[in-house]
Amino acid sequence: QVQLVESGGGLVQAGASLRLSCAASGPYLNEYFMGWFRQAPGKESEFVGAIGYSGPSIGYPDSVKGRFTISRDNAKNIMFLQMNSLKPEDTAVYYCAAAKTLALKTGDYAYRGQGTQVTVSS
Repeated sequence: QVQLVESGGGLVQAGASLRLSCAASGPYLNEYFMGWFRQAPGKESEFVGAIGYSGPSIGYPDSVKGRFTISRDNAKNIMFLQMNSLKPEDTAVYYCAAAKTLALKTGDYAYRGQGTQVTVSS
């Protein structure tokens, strides 16, 4: 059983940066791809990107490409989402998730954290 706990969300102004963390615990974490998703009110979940145990990070949608970067500290079992040049449309609950194979949809991930709120004011 893999457990995931996100942290680092908050309220920021447009143009600011935030770094989200996802602390993972459980067995065989080196076998899991880990990904980030976000869900804004009234909208479907959006895949933000993923990373394998040895990297690199992949799958950034155009909406975040060049602004968001996913990284992973395997020694500490933590995945990060560095978000720069934040925009009001980035406002959402951000979730991390883990899966044995690379997946681009929330439903394909076996484990998901409780989420952390990111709010970007204009």
